Amino acid sequence: MPMHFIFSDEAVLLFDFWRVHSPTGMALSVLVVLLLAVLYEGIKVGKAKLLHKTLESLPPTTSQQLILEQDQDSTGSRSTSDNRTRLRWFLCYFGQSLVHVLQVVIGYFVMLAVMSYNTWIFLGVVLGSAVGYYLAYPLLNMT
Repeated sequence: MPMHFIFSDEAVLLFDFWRVHSPTGMALSVLVVLLLAVLYEGIKVGKAKLLHKTLESLPPTTSQQLILEQDQDSTGSRSTSDNRTRLRWFLCYFGQSLVHVLQVVIGYFVMLAVMSYNTWIFLGVVLGSAVGYYLAYPLLNMT
């Protein structure tokens, strides 16, 4: 395996069964990697919007208490609305964690595809990141 970028229509990407031996296969592989890079950028924006909506949905004092994690377990019981708020915060945080894991997995797949040192794949990742950024980041300003 060469340790420098080459223009070639042959490569092994991510898994042993993803072998490319033709220009058509390389074009389809570049398209798949491009779409993975677009998806990665979309997930980044989605994760930021999810966090923003979660913090907006909580009452200001409760969200500040949960973020700072002040320990109030020393006295008395909590109200049911406080428990529901904490449950909702936990479920949102769990969902954000799953989205983060998905983002990391896709990011590593994209990185490993680039590590094939195929210039076409590299250009597909760069173009996919640019297209994903162009399409996704204006959605952050929308309410």
